[in-house]
Amino acid sequence: MPAFIVLLSLLFVWALVSGRLTRWSITAPILFVVAGMVLTRGANPAVPLDLEAHSFERAVEIVLAVMLFMDATEGRTYERLGKSVGEGRLLGIALPASAALATLLGALVFPGTDWWLLAVAALVVMPVDLAPVAGFLRDERVPLRVRAALNIEGGFNDGLVSPLFLFCVANLATAHGSTFSELLWNVFEGAALAVVVGSLLGGGAAWLVHHAHESGWARPTALRTASLVLPFLVYATATVVGANGFVAAFVAGLWYATTAHAVAEDNLGLVHEVGELMAYAVWFTLGKLAADTFADGVSARVVLYGLLALTVARFVPVVASLAGTDFPRTERAAIGWLGARGVTSIVFALLAVIQLPPDDAEFIIGVMCATVLMSIVLHGVTQEPVARWFERDARTAPGTRPTGTWRGPRTRRPGR
Repeated sequence: MPAFIVLLSLLFVWALVSGRLTRWSITAPILFVVAGMVLTRGANPAVPLDLEAHSFERAVEIVLAVMLFMDATEGRTYERLGKSVGEGRLLGIALPASAALATLLGALVFPGTDWWLLAVAALVVMPVDLAPVAGFLRDERVPLRVRAALNIEGGFNDGLVSPLFLFCVANLATAHGSTFSELLWNVFEGAALAVVVGSLLGGGAAWLVHHAHESGWARPTALRTASLVLPFLVYATATVVGANGFVAAFVAGLWYATTAHAVAEDNLGLVHEVGELMAYAVWFTLGKLAADTFADGVSARVVLYGLLALTVARFVPVVASLAGTDFPRTERAAIGWLGARGVTSIVFALLAVIQLPPDDAEFIIGVMCATVLMSIVLHGVTQEPVARWFERDARTAPGTRPTGTWRGPRTRRPGR
C-alpha cells in the first residue's frame, strides 16, 4: 500500500506542475524515469518492483496491446491531408532496412554474438515512439506532413514489428526445442488467427457502436467506455483462443478507427488517457531497469550501439527511402533524425527478458536502456532547434511548404 500511495502522489504532482516543467524541457518520460531510479533503489526501496512475477508479464502484454490499438486508430486522422506523407516507404522500405542495418551494426559492435539475439536487439531499439518529442507534433512551425509522417510511422511500426519480434524471441528461447519450421508455423498461425479475432471484434464493435449512436440508444460520452473496453476485450479473447493478442488488438483498432472518429471527436479520449497512465508506469519501470543495469557502469560498446541505432541505422534508410518524393532535403533529414524511442522499446525488451536466458536478457536490457535514455536526451534537446530551422526556412522561401490552421490530431500518447 505505501508503494501505491507513492505512485499515486507522483501522478498527482505531475498533473499539477506538468505545464511548468515542460517549459523547462522536463517531460513526463524524464520525470518518471528519474523517479523510477530514485524510488526503486536499495535493499528496501520505497516502491518495490518484482519484474519476474507472472502478473507483471501479463501487465506488460496488456500495455502493449492497448498501445497497438491506439496506434491503429491514429492513421485515419491524417486522411484529410488528401495525399500520402511517405508512410508506405517509411514502413515498407525504411523500417525493414533499419532493422537489418541495426542487426549488421550489432554484429560489428558485438562480434561473436548470436544472430538471433542481434535481431531481437534490433527489433527492440528500432521502432519509433514519439514521447520524447511530443511537443514537436504540435509545433506549427514544422510542416504538417513532416509531423504526419512521423506520427503515422510511429503508430504503425510497432504493430508491424511485433510478430517478427516474437518469432525471433521464440527462436532464442527454444533453441534446443521446436524446429525452425515449427516456430515459423506457430507464429503464422497465431498471427492469422489474430487477424480473424481482431477483424470480428473490431468490425463488430464498430457496427454496434455506429448503430447505437445513430439510433440514439447511447450518448457519445457513454460510448467512450466502449472504446476503452475494446482493446482489453480483444486481447483477452485472442489469448484464450491461442491467437497473437498484439496483432489482434492492432487489427481491431484498424477496423474501429473510422467509426470511433465519426461518432465523436473525443470518442477515443478515455482510452488515450488510460494508455497515458500505463505509459507513465512503463517509464517508471525503465528507471528501475536502468539503475539496476548500470549500477556498475555501462559498456562503451553498448553506448556505441545505442548511438548507431539512433543515427546511422535510422537516418540512412529513412532518407534513402524518401528519395525521389516531393519531400525536400530538410524535411527528409528531420524525419530521419527525429525517430525517437520510447515505451515500445521498453515493453519489447521486458517481454524478451521474461522469456530469454539471463545472459541474453541482460544484453537486451542493456542496449534498450542505453538507446532509450540517449533518445530522451538527444531528441528532447534537438526538437526545438529543428523547429526553428523550419521557421527560418519558411521565412527565406515562403510558400514552399504546406500551411494551414489545422493543428493535427490529439497528440499520440503524450505519456510515452
